[in-house]
Amino acid sequence: MTKKNESSGPKVTRTASSVLRDGSASKTAKSLAGSALAQVRMTKPSTATTARTAAKALNDGRTSASTKTLAGSVLTQRPGKRK
Repeated sequence: MTKKNESSGPKVTRTASSVLRDGSASKTAKSLAGSALAQVRMTKPSTATTARTAAKALNDGRTSASTKTLAGSVLTQRPGKRK
């Protein structure tokens, strides 16, 4: 498994912050926002559960743009498998 030295950038942190403050945001969006904010200063990889949630959010046609931004950030921070 490769190590990724990625962390959430300023655009993602602003999006995550606004999602967490939005009372009408979905549970999935808030979960991804929390994960993205947890990775702001640390290079802690995303968990498998969070990565699955992010993948489902990206594949769902009803997902908002902000949730897709957060999902992409979370998946970027997930270590990949070498082939």
